Amino acid sequence: MSQRLGIAAALLGDPDVLLLDEPVNGLDPEGVHWLRNLLKERAAAGHTVLLSSHLMNEMAVTADHLIVIGRGRLLADSSLADFTAEHCRSVVRVRSHEPERLRVLLRESGAEAAPEPDGTLRVTGMESREVAKLARAHDIGFDELAGESTSLEEAFLEMTARETQFAAGSAAGSRKGARHDVL
Repeated sequence: MSQRLGIAAALLGDPDVLLLDEPVNGLDPEGVHWLRNLLKERAAAGHTVLLSSHLMNEMAVTADHLIVIGRGRLLADSSLADFTAEHCRSVVRVRSHEPERLRVLLRESGAEAAPEPDGTLRVTGMESREVAKLARAHDIGFDELAGESTSLEEAFLEMTARETQFAAGSAAGSRKGARHDVL
């Protein structure tokens, strides 16, 4: 309730510009939904709404435009659509009857294909429709073929990897911690 009260106080006087830092922290799912709709309505009415957040999944469903700052430098200033088109890569997962033969054909066609522990191939550099067409052209059957794209969070982490200010090892030993803001 204190988070909602703070947001209500920020809205007093109907400001033209609203700047909120981590506004969904502490909100329940209903509160997050309410706030997201409220902010979208204000923006649609011509008000400027600036959000600072480390929650990329929330930004992916709320923001229209991203500004990414790392170590005091502007790293990106673009629409969400342009940012994801530039920084999110598509991945195709395929479970084939002849995975090694398909992997060779994919590489020869300019794609990268890596075997996954579950027996699928993880393909980058080629869309799912093209993978299916290549497999069919060479009479290679497949049981499963699914296209997916990297998330905004993954694209953000990849983009800001060189801008790490504070490094801390993670439990999984993967990417080091970083300090970045998205507005």
